[in-house]
Amino acid sequence: MVAIPRSDYDSFCEDPDPRYPVVLIYGPNRGLVSERIETLLKNVRGKSADEFTVVTLDGDALASDPGRLSDEARTIGLFGDRRILHIRAGSRSFADGLKPLLEDPSRETLIAIEAGDIAKNSPLRTNCEAAKSAAVIPCYDDDAGTIARLIDGSLLRAGVSIDRDAKETLLGLVGSDRLSTRAEIEKLIFYAGETKKISLADVRAVVADASGLAIDDVLDAAAAGDSKAALRALAVARGEGTSPASILNAAIRHLSALHRMSLQIEAGEDTEGVLKRNRVFWRRTDNHKRALRRLGSRSIENALMALGEAELETRRMAHLADAITERAILSLAERGKRKSA
Repeated sequence: MVAIPRSDYDSFCEDPDPRYPVVLIYGPNRGLVSERIETLLKNVRGKSADEFTVVTLDGDALASDPGRLSDEARTIGLFGDRRILHIRAGSRSFADGLKPLLEDPSRETLIAIEAGDIAKNSPLRTNCEAAKSAAVIPCYDDDAGTIARLIDGSLLRAGVSIDRDAKETLLGLVGSDRLSTRAEIEKLIFYAGETKKISLADVRAVVADASGLAIDDVLDAAAAGDSKAALRALAVARGEGTSPASILNAAIRHLSALHRMSLQIEAGEDTEGVLKRNRVFWRRTDNHKRALRRLGSRSIENALMALGEAELETRRMAHLADAITERAILSLAERGKRKSA
């Protein structure tokens, strides 16, 4: 395997080294996997567009016919053209068919493998990582620094500037998947138009529903035991028109997720690993950690029952929905304080 530094993953895809005829790009961030595969294929073809033929193969089909991959890789085109085999890995292993090409690769063929979040001990991953002929590029969820650089680079190329508060808000709103983040940035660039400048109002208008962000603030503060912050965020959410029912339903979903994570931690799993496996957005990881320290699984179960009762009360007494919701959020925050005392 070629030991590529993480900082060089994108540059390798933009300028792939021909000494490594097998490239495995995999990971949980499917948007980033797709982007890097497309970049790799485009740049390999771009060096000699008339000479390279791209053949797309299905990994599950190759698993049923292990010899087919070698046949495809060693096939010479009618006009002597070189080939790119773009393999989309599925649920079945085609490692047996790939192994001979890792040991004795065809220098006239690039094998570009696109895969999802494959296990560390999967034959595809272990064989590629052990081979000197293969480059392996994992694609994990983007963190705050990566997203900030992505925003800066995209806007710079488009000749668009962004206000500081707008960028900070954008960082909090976009997710960790590369494809969806790029889509949001492109929408903003289009929205900016001839002004070539993005303001906070533009971000709030284009990227996300601000009320959803406010609900997150309510739940994070309440679960972490910060009653004052929870009430402030609740006022913001209600001021933006978020209904009490939406807040309580979101609280039930949030507590259900915390309950699952709490059980995993109580079973001996590492907190950082649990947060990563449950794909908690980086913006909310600190709040989740505080909540999990304060609330054990039993306390969360009791809180879920209380929230369910509150949601039922708001349907029976709609005119008291705001008061019932505020009491439920405060109760959750106080429950966290009692647990941490």
